[in-house]
Amino acid sequence: MSNWSKTESLKYLQDKVKEVRTAMLTTYSSEKGFNSRPMGTADVDDEGNIWFFTNEYSPKASEISVENTVSLTYSDVANHTYLSIVAEASLVDDKEKMKQLWNPFIQAFFPEGLDDPKLILLKVSPTDAEYWDSSSSSMVVLFNMLKAVVTGKQYDEGKHGDIAL
Repeated sequence: MSNWSKTESLKYLQDKVKEVRTAMLTTYSSEKGFNSRPMGTADVDDEGNIWFFTNEYSPKASEISVENTVSLTYSDVANHTYLSIVAEASLVDDKEKMKQLWNPFIQAFFPEGLDDPKLILLKVSPTDAEYWDSSSSSMVVLFNMLKAVVTGKQYDEGKHGDIAL
């Protein structure tokens, strides 16, 4: 990844986030410390910003209003691919962007649709990202682990590096 262009790095990030779709978003508050919850990704734009729909009055929105550094973790266990992202988060009240990103699944969380007064966008702008990607089948991963045990050599977990943003 270190010799990838910014465009190639961004494409990798977009592809992996779109494959997994659900992230664990971690926020911080001085009262409760770290707090994580699953979030369905609405989009990854051309600048690498990751978008979510959320409730403007939720604890995560309150936490972001005070401390906007967040962490996202995407985990695709079946494909042995993982992303860890540190980012700056902001709440965005933009009805046109909401219309762009809307899909019927979101209606389950916001029954009033785009007119729901609690509906707001969460924009997460990555500042640092790291990946682990073996892209091997479970059988290959298991074989390589067993091979490491038998030979006494360290297990090669695949590709790992930073994503240049």
